[in-house]
Amino acid sequence: MSARSQWSITEPQKLTFDGPVATLEVRIAGGTVNVVGNGAGPARLEVSEINGPPLTVTHKNGTLSVAYDDLHWKSFRTWLGHWNRAVHVTLTVPAGTSASVGVIGASAVVSGLTGRADLRGVSGDFTLLGLTGPVRTGTVSGRVEAQAVTGSLRFNSVSGDLTVVEGSGPAVRADSVSGNMVLDLAPTPTCSDISLTTVSGEIAIRLPHPADAEVEAHTASGAVSNAFDDLRVSGQWGAKRITGRLGAGTGSLKATTVSGAIALLRRPPSEDDAATDTTDGPQGKVF
Repeated sequence: MSARSQWSITEPQKLTFDGPVATLEVRIAGGTVNVVGNGAGPARLEVSEINGPPLTVTHKNGTLSVAYDDLHWKSFRTWLGHWNRAVHVTLTVPAGTSASVGVIGASAVVSGLTGRADLRGVSGDFTLLGLTGPVRTGTVSGRVEAQAVTGSLRFNSVSGDLTVVEGSGPAVRADSVSGNMVLDLAPTPTCSDISLTTVSGEIAIRLPHPADAEVEAHTASGAVSNAFDDLRVSGQWGAKRITGRLGAGTGSLKATTVSGAIALLRRPPSEDDAATDTTDGPQGKVF
């Protein structure tokens, strides 16, 4: 444990930070990043492997920074294919920490945070586990997988895919050029607002039982699959739409793709719902 506020890391090392950490900033190229929200602190850093130039660690005024000095937020995309450095780091921070994590080709896992998370990558993949604060992700070709995320989720990508498992946040906004989007939504007391847009990617959404949303899904040339009798499929050639209201229509679901397919699926009812549900219903009709 040290009172210093800045370190230059050139070899595997462990650090524990005495002062508070409210904000975390990480910027690396290759390797792995593991950020874990755990209680109230203290914050800890473990560098298990490092290849390339020194990694600078700074702790000042409640902000913990782990980054390369020559790698800045605005230059991320220009680094693709021009780096030969890798570092493997694990950071344990207070759960309420707000985190900004940027990677070039590294993979990153972020879990257990209640604060805001801002995640940016080029070809690196992100795995998000149990985040309860608002989440914003942006990648070029990296994939994003979010499990049990209860905060609002914003996703932007060129060709990266988005997968949401047991999603229960108040809102999901996703935009991509060719990335696929797969959402599995958990039952929640309040309904989510979902807006998905992609040019050539495919969209698949599994809604909870019972579902409660105004639905408007559209594809210019792709196939559509619909598992809900209350929704109407229109268009036989070319453009197709799925529209209608499920339940009271409290939430909203909007999905748009130009050439990709759209599938609206239904989660199996819970044990309580199954006891009162006497209809099997379609698992999906393809049009």
